Amino acid sequence: MQFKKYSKQRSAAFQGLRSFKDTLPKNIKKIINKKGHIYSQTLNNWKYLVGKDLFKICFPKSFKNSNRFGVSTLVVMVKRGHEVEMEYSKKTILDKMNSFFGYDVVERIKAISFDDSKEVLSNNKNKEINVTLKKYQSKIKDIKNDKIKKSLIEFARVFKQK
Repeated sequence: MQFKKYSKQRSAAFQGLRSFKDTLPKNIKKIINKKGHIYSQTLNNWKYLVGKDLFKICFPKSFKNSNRFGVSTLVVMVKRGHEVEMEYSKKTILDKMNSFFGYDVVERIKAISFDDSKEVLSNNKNKEINVTLKKYQSKIKDIKNDKIKKSLIEFARVFKQK
């Protein structure tokens, strides 16, 4: 059988499972390689990069890569009232991030303040609030595995918040 070069099939066949990266289209792989890697590594190592004190009051929201119009920027959400602490520690965060990645990844940090609404929601945590539709609640109750049942309820809660 002759191999066709113009077909969209992969050049080599794998037996067994493929990695997730190989199954993605080329355009999505480029986006993940450009922006997703730096942002995901920043999220995973945020406690190490900023320390325990700042970890409680701030988190990274997004990362914008540098281009010809602007510099690479990390957008950080900060609880209202703690902006001064974040401003004073920007330089140390920049230095730690650039040393962690091995090159100048971030050139600027932009802080955005937000009201902490999690404290208000924590009081209501004890009450069992049904966030799913009633027809799905009965299906979830029929599931025998407790771990799956809890994870579906938690997924519905997180999905409802977004």
